Amino acid sequence: MLDLTKSVLEKVRFDKGLFLKELYKSLNWLKRPEIIALKAWCLATFTEYQSEIQEAFKAFS
Repeated sequence: MLDLTKSVLEKVRFDKGLFLKELYKSLNWLKRPEIIALKAWCLATFTEYQSEIQEAFKAFS
């Protein structure tokens, strides 16, 4: 499921609203270890959305 989430996020990175929608949706599906891995990957991959990513993961901490 983590790989699918990464693939979807890469495809929607052009639209911040859609990106955040998919990110929040994926956080409801993934298990805790996958969420931790996704956070690290997102922060490294999507530097343009750093603050939004931090905010999204703060809600799931």
